[in-house]
Amino acid sequence: MEKPEKLIVDGKRLDGRAPDELRPLKIEAGVLKRADGSAYVELGANKVLAAVYGPREMHPRHEQQPDIAVLRCRYAMAPFSVEERKRPGPDRRSVEISKVTREAIEPVLFLELYPRSVIDVFIEVLQADAGTRTAGINAAAVALADAGVPMRDLVSAVAVGKVDGTIVLDLTKEEDQWGTTDMPVAIVPRKKMITLLQMDGHFTGAEFKQALDLAFNACERIYEAQRQALRERYAIKQGG
Repeated sequence: MEKPEKLIVDGKRLDGRAPDELRPLKIEAGVLKRADGSAYVELGANKVLAAVYGPREMHPRHEQQPDIAVLRCRYAMAPFSVEERKRPGPDRRSVEISKVTREAIEPVLFLELYPRSVIDVFIEVLQADAGTRTAGINAAAVALADAGVPMRDLVSAVAVGKVDGTIVLDLTKEEDQWGTTDMPVAIVPRKKMITLLQMDGHFTGAEFKQALDLAFNACERIYEAQRQALRERYAIKQGG
């Protein structure tokens, strides 16, 4: 992919969005019959599926925790999810994203209600276009709620970055590749609690505050979309 001369022209990004604009977002809950809970998220060209199994008895037993449930997250990219076919199986990046996803979601779960149990979350990226870890967290939170796992609240996530000296929300692949900063953030919007913050690159103090404000505002919009997906799923259950 050749680097474009400019990523922002006349205040607009290459895909026509304003700096503070999210890509089109679609969330569906309860898309898999055999999972205890599931969700499908489209964010721009990203297509991500999450499935939850549990709480159920932990095997092998020596990995059980006597006083809480264990949350296991597995993030994976389908070999066909990117232009150059990805080798199947876990790599360092997917192991790292699995870990940060678990850490982003754990604070909102009442794991103490299910001692010696396990809750498995599987996130499968079917099509990737930057921001898959945040799309995966959004899908996982909805899938956990769909599974009826007791939660303090939903977690919402988005990436913020710096492109051509401008702070932008929800980076595309080009912006991720050629921009100077990428900061994925996961937030519990109603509690104003940050559960994930990573940064690749550099912000000044003022830029960091601006980026965080953008992330909080966007996560409130994502949170509403997550809740709406669950409401629609519940209405369908009740009605049919």
